[in-house]
Amino acid sequence: MSDDRETISLDEFRARLKAQEVSDRIHAAFKCPVCKTVQSLQSFLCAGCDADAAEKFIGFSCDGRETGAGAPRKEPDGKPCNWTLGGFLRVHTLEVVDPDGAEHPFFEIASPEEAKALEASHQAAKDQG
Repeated sequence: MSDDRETISLDEFRARLKAQEVSDRIHAAFKCPVCKTVQSLQSFLCAGCDADAAEKFIGFSCDGRETGAGAPRKEPDGKPCNWTLGGFLRVHTLEVVDPDGAEHPFFEIASPEEAKALEASHQAAKDQG
């Protein structure tokens, strides 16, 4: 799977997140490489995760780990899973290279449309509750 991995600089990573044009950084979104759910810091906060932990998990662990989700299904079904990067299986498709040259695995960066849709769904849930 390493042939399918994209490697980008930290500056490019930041530019792609900025291109999502969300209202706040807590809505910058990533897509789990296993279950394909789109998630943000706000997703983790809504799942009951504290802000410090959410900062460590975003883009590295699926928010389903916070909600008690089970293992990934054979085919993505729109529900989160309990997957995280950094284990034996290297399923990520994105690596970000920091200024020191170290490579860091990340979830795929969501498209601007996906990020905006997730932000809107979080806002709608907030407005209802």
